Amino acid sequence: MKIEKMALVGTGVMGMGIAQIAAQAGLEVRLFDVKAGAAQAGLDKLKVLLEKLVAKGKISQADFESTLARFIVLDNIEKAAGVDLVVEAIIENLEVKQKLFNQLEEIVSEQTILVSNTSSLVITEIAAGCQHKSRVAGFHFFNPVPLMKIVEVVKGLFTSEEVLDSLLELADRMGHFGVKTKDTPGFLVNHAGRAFGTESLKILGEGVASVSEMDRILREAAGFKMGPFELYDLTGLDVSHRVMESIFNQYYQEDRYRPNTLTRLMLSANTVGKKVGQGFYKYDQDIRLNQEPPQPVPAVSSFKPVWIAADYYNDADILKQYVQDQGLQLDEGAKPAEDSLIVLATYGEDTTSACQRLGVDAARTVSIDMLTDFNKRRVLMPSIVTEQSYVDQAHALFAAHAHGVSVIEESVGFVSQRVIAMIINLACDIAQQGIASASDIDKAVRLGLGYPYGPISWGNVLGTDRILLVLDRIYAITGDQRYRPSPWLQRRAKLKIDLLHSVKQKVA
Repeated sequence: MKIEKMALVGTGVMGMGIAQIAAQAGLEVRLFDVKAGAAQAGLDKLKVLLEKLVAKGKISQADFESTLARFIVLDNIEKAAGVDLVVEAIIENLEVKQKLFNQLEEIVSEQTILVSNTSSLVITEIAAGCQHKSRVAGFHFFNPVPLMKIVEVVKGLFTSEEVLDSLLELADRMGHFGVKTKDTPGFLVNHAGRAFGTESLKILGEGVASVSEMDRILREAAGFKMGPFELYDLTGLDVSHRVMESIFNQYYQEDRYRPNTLTRLMLSANTVGKKVGQGFYKYDQDIRLNQEPPQPVPAVSSFKPVWIAADYYNDADILKQYVQDQGLQLDEGAKPAEDSLIVLATYGEDTTSACQRLGVDAARTVSIDMLTDFNKRRVLMPSIVTEQSYVDQAHALFAAHAHGVSVIEESVGFVSQRVIAMIINLACDIAQQGIASASDIDKAVRLGLGYPYGPISWGNVLGTDRILLVLDRIYAITGDQRYRPSPWLQRRAKLKIDLLHSVKQKVA
């Protein structure tokens, strides 16, 4: 069924964003809000926004006039009769939504599709009391709707394929990527987004690096647009922490989604972020007051020879060439000489474990993260007994020519290794569960979360063997179930196949 007429219930920011792109796509849009005057107020605000777009040359005057002409403000919800689709964008309360859907079934035809823009409730539960459950689906947009070009089309247990096809076609007409997803906690994008924040909080809780340094590493070394704590402050822990707890509990305390006690404490203290002037950072309006400056480069007058060992030959070659380019002496012995600086390019383990595995002196050893681009910010990890003179030499060596360097405390895997590996691993788990296809997961998460790569293709870019090595070693060292590698990832890494490769079953 092609959708031509739509009713929107709930004319807040999200609702009016959906209404805008629907009208611009040519749909008749009927607006209703239970609060008197709210629908007209929403339309008035939208008119001002569209006028600004005309002034900037984003849309034509003709488009402005035709878009506004497609709106009808309803004073009674019963006037929604005759539409092809009703979109609900009201309060996140299951009972209230169920009551609305039951009311709508008394008004609209049996063919009218009923959808919820919920981000946290279960579509199947919303549909549970409906007479015609097969026409109920999720249609979850992201804020700001006109700019976030993605919508999750959520299949409840009873939703028909015809309804899903109609919604996917409508999403395309609206200029959005419609991703078909199962009715699971967090659906697709919010589910996939759990790894970035929760693993960052875990690392922070271990004292590996400060808030500022972790944000700096994940922006500059890993390529995220914002660090995790900048993002938490922007979205607000009053939203983020509750989502963390909700998904954790809906998955029956699955370790991968485990929240952090720190954010619960901050929520209790109302230090929830930028909106209240304090979160992980303090703010004076838009100015961040307590961001730490980059770590100063120590002055080093003389350098010891440098001995290098790496899990991968390519990493060793890059490091050896770099040391030679700086005019320093390479120690190329089978074992390091007694006074050499030992540099290890290792994955998924702390420096102490790497030293024991390789049989080298921890007091002279500094590890370096080679998972991300060596030409971006470099991250170093001494052991807990590394002498300061060797830490300073390594810092100064890798900071040559004013290159950014971060020195962190010992960790089972570096900051970027842990966060990126967890993002990829969780995306592989989502593929394993069949919540969405691998290619759809990749595109949806990149559009919805703005990651440098889709989480599936990121594994291909960095190497599935490296990601699996990070996870295997962290899991072996910690025994923490959150790090167990996804079987979906393990099979593909062992077979050395592209993570986006479509595996077809053979027919006997």
